[in-house]
Amino acid sequence: MGGVLFDFSGTLFRIESAESWLRAALEMTGTAVPEEELAGYARGLEEAGALPGGAPPVAVPPDLAELWSARDRTAESHRAAYTGLARQVPLPRPELYDALYARHREPAAWRPYPDAAGVLAELRRRGVRIGVVSNIGWDLRPVFRAHGLDPLVDAYALSYEHGVQKPDPRLFRVACDALSLAPHEALMVGDDRRADGGAAAVGCRVHLVEHLPVDRRPDALRAVLELLPDRSGPR
Repeated sequence: MGGVLFDFSGTLFRIESAESWLRAALEMTGTAVPEEELAGYARGLEEAGALPGGAPPVAVPPDLAELWSARDRTAESHRAAYTGLARQVPLPRPELYDALYARHREPAAWRPYPDAAGVLAELRRRGVRIGVVSNIGWDLRPVFRAHGLDPLVDAYALSYEHGVQKPDPRLFRVACDALSLAPHEALMVGDDRRADGGAAAVGCRVHLVEHLPVDRRPDALRAVLELLPDRSGPR
């Protein structure tokens, strides 16, 4: 029946808002700030691109440019790049930068898109193998477990575990090999034309969805089911 490779952030899950992210870090560190200041800090962090999975930086500082371009190849690079961007925004306590990075790794910081569970379950029912291919610097498996989606995933190909990041074709080959599929048997589903579109170079089909807030994208993943006709036979 073939397989489907899914991107993580912006495809199956969406990170919380910058304000919610900052509120959680403030609570973790016992820091209180007035509401108007909190909103200003959140805007600054969002413009800096400091929230992984959030908006990209308006501008990357020259001293972070090289690190930013390779941020997903190692856990250390990922942390350094995002905490470096966060430090472009003066916050009231220095420990907040590490708290912000820690918060975005918590399952509570992520929400699955409304149709994610149903689409993954239907693909599993059809006998379609499922992989997750993500540019990331930490282990996202606990996020899938916390939201009940891990049993529906057959394999994960995470950039920091292999030292390569999308659109490098090697990461897509890792994912296909883990599913025992030839690339032409797999469909890559993602939200980034450049990164996820790189799967086409190894022979995968590619389907793109929009990176929108969860409440604005209720059913975009269901198109995947139409791209893979159900040949599983009677239920």
